Amino acid sequence: MTIASSWRGEAFNPVPESENRIHGDDVARAYGFRGGLVPGVVVSAYLAHPAAVAWGRDWLERGHAHAVVRSPVYDRAPFEVVVEGATNDAYAARLIDDRGEECATAEVSLPAARPEAPDRRGDALLEDGFRRPSASRKTLARLREEGMRAMRIHWDGSAEITRYVRDPKAMAPVFAASGCASPAFVLALSNWILAANVRLDAWLHLETRCQNHRAVEAGSELVVEAAITDLFEKKGHHFVDVEVAIFVEPAAVAAARIELRAIYQLRAPGEAR
Repeated sequence: MTIASSWRGEAFNPVPESENRIHGDDVARAYGFRGGLVPGVVVSAYLAHPAAVAWGRDWLERGHAHAVVRSPVYDRAPFEVVVEGATNDAYAARLIDDRGEECATAEVSLPAARPEAPDRRGDALLEDGFRRPSASRKTLARLREEGMRAMRIHWDGSAEITRYVRDPKAMAPVFAASGCASPAFVLALSNWILAANVRLDAWLHLETRCQNHRAVEAGSELVVEAAITDLFEKKGHHFVDVEVAIFVEPAAVAAARIELRAIYQLRAPGEAR
């Protein structure tokens, strides 16, 4: 088995016009950032890139990663992912930006066998024309009790996030060779299922624990189910934890299980901590 190694890249923001305006310059600057933020799912994909290069298809089928985004990464900024303590089936990684700041970290591993996969609950699907309520503590607490709607999505090149670098040929070879979905898309599903159930303003993807169970092949039809597991406030920010399961249709075979932590409501600009 190949051992993962460090790599260098240039940050890429694929969604500057996203509904989540924290990825656009104007709103991000209003919150005190230098510009639009590179999505947390893309930053997390940078940390998983050494795994996809070293372990290829095995990573897509059973890899695990716990990624934490600690500070912003900006479009076109050079970075280095420093791999530490690498073995045949695990490594730690730190993403260091062009200012020498540690922006994100991850613990990445390749279990010898796939852990037990989640089962499809059969959550009701979002229907056309669904009117999302605004995200609030009250609304999310209600969804925690009553359940969230599931989402259908097709994996192909037209998805909002399909790659984690500007040149798709620079992604790990396994993605170019197979047409399978990258970690940027798979992790983005945890964002999109939340945003499909509630209307969010500027918000931040902070942390994920992701266990792969099956590669998402080109042309796959997917169903995404989610459940809110926790809500809390810290330093004026409002957080939500969401447990997400992704299934490949029509057999409802699990592709991944994700635990997402996000700030759904940022502290107002200029507000004291």
